[in-house]
Amino acid sequence: MSLETTPAPKAETAPLSAAMRAKIERNRQRALMLRQARLATRPYPSAGEGSSRVKAPPKVIDTGGGFFLEEEEEEEGTVKKIVHPPGPVLEFDYLICDECGKEFMDSYLMNHFDLATCDNCRDVENKHKLITRTEAKQEYLLKDCDLDKREPVLRFILKKNPHNAQWGDMKLYLKLQVIKRSLEIWGSEEALEEAKESRQDNREKMKQKKFDKKVKELRRAIRSSTWKKDTSIHHHEYGAEEQIDEDMYKKICTTCGHELTYEKM
Repeated sequence: MSLETTPAPKAETAPLSAAMRAKIERNRQRALMLRQARLATRPYPSAGEGSSRVKAPPKVIDTGGGFFLEEEEEEEGTVKKIVHPPGPVLEFDYLICDECGKEFMDSYLMNHFDLATCDNCRDVENKHKLITRTEAKQEYLLKDCDLDKREPVLRFILKKNPHNAQWGDMKLYLKLQVIKRSLEIWGSEEALEEAKESRQDNREKMKQKKFDKKVKELRRAIRSSTWKKDTSIHHHEYGAEEQIDEDMYKKICTTCGHELTYEKM
């Protein structure tokens, strides 16, 4: 009886995007250029570089007198060095800069944020400024799902916190891409400004409510501190004794009106 085993289904790999394929091709072309440059400077091995002297193990000779002699010999062996033929020269898949329209091969913004902009056109102070995650959420009213789950997911770089190195790393986003994502959600800059003003008004109202609440608590505390409770002990001062029944009598306090009833035997 034979048991037939079915092969496990292979996990399907996600197809690479066009940007990733272009990046892989650029890295391959760069490696080919470096290899051709090294071969151009030293295409053939220098004299004496391809041969080396290999020391053979010593030969043991039996003298017949109860001991052995070791005779050392040297053998020359040639180790051939493999020289690879130069690869074919291929055309590079250059990228076009969105700002100046010139071709470029690699840049900081392309590697980290997948933005086709060369290093010469990179505006660090304004357009291509990096902002923190907190600033992106507060200034452009973005949520965590807008940054992490909405396609395409915004790319970021990690950087040590300058205020305290023991805190977690900061996530820095490209300001240009954050603004574009915000306009996709809110529709226009006017709608974004209206939403920001509405949130600011609600924030001011909440601050005013908290302030009024604290004022009421302070007034209540001041009133309670001015009223003092009389903690002194009261001593009854009874008036004349009155007979209620044959053996029952009572007294009434002249200060608080307390009535004391007792029996006499």
